[in-house]
This record gives sequence, C-alpha cells and structure tokens, in this order.
Amino acid sequence: MRLFDTHCHIADPRFDNDREEVIARFLEAGVARALVVADPREPIYDGPEDEGGQLVSVGNEQKVFEIAGAHDFLYGAVGVHPHNASGWDAAAEATVRAYLARPKCRLLGEIGLDYHYDLSPRETQREVFDIQLDMAWELGVPVQLHIREAHGDCLDMLRARAKAGRMPAGIMHCYTGSWESAKIYLDLGLYISLSGAVTFKNAPKLAEVAVNTPADRLLIETDCPYMAPVPLRGRRNEPAFIVHTFEKVARLRGGDPETLAEQLWRNSSRAMGIES
Repeated sequence: MRLFDTHCHIADPRFDNDREEVIARFLEAGVARALVVADPREPIYDGPEDEGGQLVSVGNEQKVFEIAGAHDFLYGAVGVHPHNASGWDAAAEATVRAYLARPKCRLLGEIGLDYHYDLSPRETQREVFDIQLDMAWELGVPVQLHIREAHGDCLDMLRARAKAGRMPAGIMHCYTGSWESAKIYLDLGLYISLSGAVTFKNAPKLAEVAVNTPADRLLIETDCPYMAPVPLRGRRNEPAFIVHTFEKVARLRGGDPETLAEQLWRNSSRAMGIES
C-alpha cells in the first residue's frame, strides 16, 4: 500500500530538529510521496534583523524547494495564503511565478479565503485570491484552495469564473465544509481532500463527505504540523500520521482498503500532473 500526503508543511521550524527522521518515518509508514507548501509571505521569524533590531519576516519558498529538491518523492506548491494576503505585492507575484516554473512545483497554493482569523482584511483576501486564480488560469496550473468559514464568497467567485470559462483545475485542501457545498465544488471540477479532521468525533459532516465523494475525486492529507488525527490529536502532526486518516476514510467508505489506497494514489498524482 502506498499513500500520498497531498499537503504538508514539513519546512515549518517545528521540524528543524528532526526533519530527516520525520521523512524516514513517513516512508516507513507507506507514505511514498508528499507535497510541501511554500509561501513567499509566510511570517517565519528567524530571518535577519532590520535597522531597528527587529527580526524581519521572510518567506519559506527557498527552504521548501531545497527540501523537495533533495528527495525525488517530494513535490512543492507555492502561493500566498489568505492570512498573508496583505503582503501581496509585485515582488510576491514575481516569486510565485518564478517558482511555478520549476519542475518540482505542481500547484499554485495554498490560496483562498479565511474568515475565521481575518488576519488580512476580507476585501484584500478576495482581491489576492482572484489575482492568483487568474494567474493559475493563465499558466495552466492547478490550484490548492484554503477556504475557512468563507464558502459563500468562495463559491460566488468560482461560479463566476466557471461561467466565464476561467476556472482552473485544483483541490479543496483540508476540506471542512458540508456535503452540499462539496457537491458544488465537485461540479466545478475540483478534488476534495480530507485531513485528520475527518477522524474527530465532532465531525459528522466530514464523514458524509468521505462516504459520498466519488472515488476518483477524493484525496487525503495531513496539513501537518496541524490537525493531527485521532488517536494522536494534540501532538505535532507529521506525514506518517496520515495512515490514521486513511484508515478512518476506508472504514467509512467500506470496501477493500488496498483498492482505495491505489485509487487515492492515482487521484493525487493526476491532480498534480505526476506520473502515477
């Protein structure tokens, strides 16, 4: 059985002390591929100091692609997260475009809307989301979408794009919405990716999504170091833990787990344009 973690953050500083051990563990667990996510406006506060002695926020794209480049089973994505939308500028756009040209870069993401924390103004989030969707359409690159408590606005934007014939392919990353919304995203041509949240006791709507999403449109991910699945909830998440998410989805759907694992592998590879 081989699994594909379609969204992880192993470039995060929380992995700096044991990253290679984390990679060894997930390979041993059967995770044969993973996608690592980069953001040129990610606030990693370990950069140089400015003239006032304050640490300068720097993006993590170089670190992500150094990690991905060192392992043939790792791939990358790049985009400006909605939390960081206020930092969007010409330099950020140039960086995203430059990294999208790299063979190891398979997706523009994670991009989208997050109305839970509102770390960037909602209007700014929508503007930057729209710009990056345009870029994906222009370049023919699939997107990876982060949508939290903003499905209404997101669906309005995506439906308008579909009507105009400018809807890129892509993935609903760490999907936490309802089955009713999932059906619309599926109609728009997107894959549905489930994280460890599907294992939580208070997530019946995600169980419904896991059961009803067509087999050829379903993905799984860790979103580590966040969202550790049951029975490891509360720990730093890592790609090896995806086996628990897979086992939960397999139990919910029934059928042969080996068949499901191979279907998820093919789906993940196809969504990213990688030979399966």
